[in-house]
Amino acid sequence: MKDIAIIGKGGFGREVRFLIEEINKQTKTWNFLGYFDDDKAEPIDGHSLLGSILDIKNCTKEICLVVAIGDSHLRKKIVKSIHNPLVNWPILIHPSVQMDSDRVQIGEGAIICGNSILTTNISIGNYLILNLDCTIGHDVKIGDYCSVMPNVNISGDVVVGDNCFFGTGVKIINDKSIGNNAILGAGAIVIKDIPDNSVAVGNPAKIIKINEI
Repeated sequence: MKDIAIIGKGGFGREVRFLIEEINKQTKTWNFLGYFDDDKAEPIDGHSLLGSILDIKNCTKEICLVVAIGDSHLRKKIVKSIHNPLVNWPILIHPSVQMDSDRVQIGEGAIICGNSILTTNISIGNYLILNLDCTIGHDVKIGDYCSVMPNVNISGDVVVGDNCFFGTGVKIINDKSIGNNAILGAGAIVIKDIPDNSVAVGNPAKIIKINEI
């Protein structure tokens, strides 16, 4: 079994700990050590606080880490700040996930939660969070550091840039493009392309703001 720890001891961090336990019920894979977090309070689920994020540099044996933080830009900042060569970034996939494994490419550090479906010829970048009950259709491409909240449906031939955040219940129809750093509010239904740095909400989704990145 490989040692693993979670960066972030909040609600999603505890959900990822549960995901690890579900994987271990199927195949004994992970020895869960605890959490790294800059908040010094002890985790509420009884597991260990291993130290702050800066303390990761002091790890002296090989360790696997996952970043359980929903904010795409903060997750990227944390990953880029860690330079310990003993750190590995595994892919975590809940046992209930359905996908065409031979034709779905998933980047390092991705977290794919329970009951999601990924069909075929899909490319997913590094450090994705795909939360509960999501569907990704054929020929979809998703960039790095994207955060996809529960019950999101992405239809076929959609291209998603880097650092995007999709709120709960977002729907994207086929053959659309979502730019880098885009934010789609909960329940948005996307029927047109969304440019870089846009915030879009509603049904149909309308752009309400362009963020300066």
